[in-house]
Amino acid sequence: MHIPRVPRPRSLAGQLFAMQAVLIAVVVAGYALFTYVSDRHQAEDAATRQATAVARSVADAPSVRTAIHTKNPSALLQPYALQVMRDTGVDFITIMTPDGIRWTHPDPTQIGRRYLGHIDAAQHGHTFSETYKGTLGASVRTVTPVEENGRVIGLVSAGIKVEAISQRVQEQVTALLGVAAGALLLGALGTYVVNARLRRHTHGMNAGELSRMHDYHEAALHAVREGLLMLDGQFRVALINDGGRELLGVGPEGDVIGHSVAELGLPAPLTGALLASEPRVDEVHLTADRVLVVNTSPVSGGERRGTVVTLRDVTELQSLMGELDSERGFTQALRSQAHEAANRLHTVVSLIELGRASEAVDFATAELELAQALTDQVVAAVSEPVLAALLLGKTAQANERGVELVVSDESRLDDGLLPESLSARDLVTILGNLIDNAVDAAQGSVGARVTVTAYAEDAELVMRVTDTGTGVDPAHAELVFQRGFSTKPAGPGGRGLGLALVRQAVTRLEGTLTVTEAPEGGAVFEVRLPLRASVAGGEER
Repeated sequence: MHIPRVPRPRSLAGQLFAMQAVLIAVVVAGYALFTYVSDRHQAEDAATRQATAVARSVADAPSVRTAIHTKNPSALLQPYALQVMRDTGVDFITIMTPDGIRWTHPDPTQIGRRYLGHIDAAQHGHTFSETYKGTLGASVRTVTPVEENGRVIGLVSAGIKVEAISQRVQEQVTALLGVAAGALLLGALGTYVVNARLRRHTHGMNAGELSRMHDYHEAALHAVREGLLMLDGQFRVALINDGGRELLGVGPEGDVIGHSVAELGLPAPLTGALLASEPRVDEVHLTADRVLVVNTSPVSGGERRGTVVTLRDVTELQSLMGELDSERGFTQALRSQAHEAANRLHTVVSLIELGRASEAVDFATAELELAQALTDQVVAAVSEPVLAALLLGKTAQANERGVELVVSDESRLDDGLLPESLSARDLVTILGNLIDNAVDAAQGSVGARVTVTAYAEDAELVMRVTDTGTGVDPAHAELVFQRGFSTKPAGPGGRGLGLALVRQAVTRLEGTLTVTEAPEGGAVFEVRLPLRASVAGGEER
C-alpha cells in the first residue's frame, strides 16, 4: 500500500520571501491604483480648465461678436472655430444662438441643429462645466455666454472627449506600471538575496522546526548534569546551563550572559584555558571547591565564531583516585615488608637450624621491638586513627624509597579532638599530598628525611611537613600551589596537581597554607585549619 508523502512545510526563509513578495506586490498595486485614480481626476480637472479657457477666449473675441450680427454667422464662425480647435487641441468648439441652435460644429451636418447639453446657466450669464454625452460621445465641456452691453447674444461651448482624457491617463498608467514592475522586480530580487542569507543561517528549516529545536535545546540544556558553556568570538558568555553555573560557582544566568570570561572571577589557570584560541582536551583545573575536567572546541564556520566549553566534575573521582594511590602505596609497602619479613624469617630459621636458638630469639625480638616502637611512636603522637594510619603507611612507603619519615616530638593530636567539619578525606588529601611532595623532594638527598608535625594550638590544627630537599625558590612560593606547576619532569599522569588539591582543600576549610625555607635546607609546608567548630560544639554542650 502506497502511503502518500506529506509535503514538507516551506522553510522559514521561503515563507518570508513569499510574504515579502506579496507585500511588495500589494503595495505597488495599491500605489498604482491610487495613482491611476489621482491622475484621472487630475486629467479631468486639467481638461475642464483647458475647455473653460478656450470657451472664454472664443466668447471674448471681437470677431465672434461681429460675426454674430451678420446675416450668415456660420460662414464666418465655422472656419474660425475649426482653426481654434486645431490650435488649442480641444475636440470641439460649438458657437450657438442663445436658444442653443448651432452655428458651428466639427461635423458640418450638425450645424443648425439644437445643442445637446445644458445651457440654462449660460443663458443667464454664467459659465459652467459638465460631463455630457453629445453627438461626439461623452465629453468634458464648458459653456459660457457671449455678452454685449450686458445682453447675452450667443453661447460658446468647448469640450474634450472623455476618450481622449482616458487615453492620456492610460499613457501615464502604462509608464507607472512599468515603474511599478521594475520596483516589484527590484524588491523581489532584494528579498530573494536577503532570504537566501536567512536560509543559510536557518539551514532551510521552517518556523515549526526552529521552534521544536529551541524547545529541545532548552530541555537538553537544563537536563544535562555536566557543565556547558558557549562563548562568542570576543570570549563573552553567550550561553551557560545550570550545571555550568553550579560547577563554576557563578551567579544566575542573567548576571553572566554577555560578560567576558575574565570578569567571572575564576582561577587564573582556568580563565587562561577558556581564553585560549587552541582546543583543550581533558585538562584538569581547580576551582574553589571542585576538580574539573575542561574541554574546549572552537565553533566551526571559517572565521572565529566562538568556543564551546564542556565541564565535568571529577572531585569525587579525584579523591577516590588519591585514596586508590594511597592503597597502592600501602600494598607496595606491605609487599616489600613481606619480602623483608621473609628474609628475617629465613634468618631466624637458619639460626635455629645452626643450633643458635638464643641468637634467633634475640634477632626476632629486636625486629619486633623495632616495628612496635615505630607504631607506638606514631600512635602516641597522633592518636587520631585516620592520620595515624596515614602516617604509618607513608612511613613504610618513604622507607622503601630511601627516605626516613619521622613524626616530631612536639606532635600531639588526641583522638576526638577534630570537629566533624574536618572530614577524614580532607585531612588525608592535605597531609598525604604534602608528605608525597616532601618525599619526592627529599629522595636522593644526603640524609633524606621528612619530618611531620601535627598538633592543636589556640583552636587551630597545625600540620607541618619539612623535607631535606633543595627547597622552594622564593620566586615560586606562590606558583607551586597552581595546577600544572612542577620542578620535576612530567610522568604519565602529569604533575603539579597534588599541592593544588592541598590548597583547594585548605581554602575550602578556611585555613592557611604557607611554604618557607627550612633552617637545614629544604622546604617547610605549614597548614593551619580552624577548630572553632569543635570549640563551639563544646560550649554548646
